[in-house]
Amino acid sequence: MKSTVEQLSPTRVRINVEVPFEELKPDFDRAYKALAQQIRVPGFRPGKAPAKLLEARVGRGAVLEQVVNDALPGRYSEAVTEQQIKPLGQPEIEITKLEDGQELNFSAEVDIRPEVTLPDYSTINVVVDPVTITDADIEEQLLSLRQRFGTLTGVERATQDGDFVSIDLSATVDGNDVPEASANGLSHEVGSGQLIEGLDEAIIGLAAGESKDFTSKLVAGDFADQDAVVTVKVVTVKERELPAEDDEFAQLASEFDTLDELKSDLRERVSRVKKVEQAGEIRDKVLESLLETVELPLPEAVVKAEVDNQIHDAIHGLDHDEEQLAALLEEQGSSREQFDAEAKESAERSVKTQLLLDAIAEDEGTEVGQEELTERIVFQAQRYGISPEQFIQQVSQNNQLGAIFADVRRGKALAGVVEKAGVKDTEGNVIDTSELFGSSPDTAVDEAETVDETDSGEEK
Repeated sequence: MKSTVEQLSPTRVRINVEVPFEELKPDFDRAYKALAQQIRVPGFRPGKAPAKLLEARVGRGAVLEQVVNDALPGRYSEAVTEQQIKPLGQPEIEITKLEDGQELNFSAEVDIRPEVTLPDYSTINVVVDPVTITDADIEEQLLSLRQRFGTLTGVERATQDGDFVSIDLSATVDGNDVPEASANGLSHEVGSGQLIEGLDEAIIGLAAGESKDFTSKLVAGDFADQDAVVTVKVVTVKERELPAEDDEFAQLASEFDTLDELKSDLRERVSRVKKVEQAGEIRDKVLESLLETVELPLPEAVVKAEVDNQIHDAIHGLDHDEEQLAALLEEQGSSREQFDAEAKESAERSVKTQLLLDAIAEDEGTEVGQEELTERIVFQAQRYGISPEQFIQQVSQNNQLGAIFADVRRGKALAGVVEKAGVKDTEGNVIDTSELFGSSPDTAVDEAETVDETDSGEEK
């Protein structure tokens, strides 16, 4: 087999392949063997019929077509390896010459990873906000913990912001009842902004047994996007009583004996969360600096595929209803043209980021160990609320295990760049990034979302 490469653009090549017919003999043998198992020829046991008789049954053209179709993927892979091509996506293969008994020629156009000139990472300098912890931060965490251990007590007064109420709801549109908008005995925290727009404002000031009408736009059902007259009736009013800030509460809500010990622990937790947030800011700014510094041609087909995926995901969430998407965009003051332009911009950034981090990983010889891959899988499974075994099964079925591996490798590559970059806060202090990142900055930042800021408790 002989192969040559034509450079069509910085991100696309055409591979021309010539395959002598004698090299296809193993492919013909496999094709005849498969046909012999499928076709019964009188006088021959299954699988033993001669090739000539099989050809007479199905035709030489059918055999040749089967051989060529089976041979192309393997010959393409051989050519890619021989020419040291780094393909992106699937190739467009065209048979350019096929002479039975003589030769098979084909071409394959495919996008490739572009050549990247990487900068000296030590020249990257970023400035981020310092980690500051105030007494207000600690009081906010302490208040949240007290609220978890608060008790609800019935009161005989008008509803106030922050109360918990039981309410009945009903609605009409042009005098017609809207059954799906009616409910009895709904629990609601006043001021939470949940349920329907205008509800909190209508409830405040009402005592148990009182009702009020207000106008609100329905968001679902047969009368979606129409103004409705909503009637809310307050059934009960309760206020939350918080436990006192003392040593007894510290013993109730935590493993600590004193309030001072609890506050000290809360300060450590807040500090940890803010450091992880700072790590996220460092990661983002270093990545942004890389993207601005490095010139990188983007494969058009890969970008288009990413755009198509983003648009598909957006429309899929709306049951593939283009009219519904148009209406939603109009409500947001946007348009389909603007949406498509933003999707393309996002896709270009995503593709450039992946190609750049892949180039860095390859240049630095970044490797991913089994422990690191397992750590990411376990972490992702926790985020989705399923077992690691279930998560592995799902990603394997969707052929996404390789994508997870690539993400971990890219995260490690970026962490390596961060270690070499200069990082200071706005006060001029040099930040030791080794204290902020674990196996990768992506994992470190994601973990900020799962840090338990306080021990949980049930509201009573």
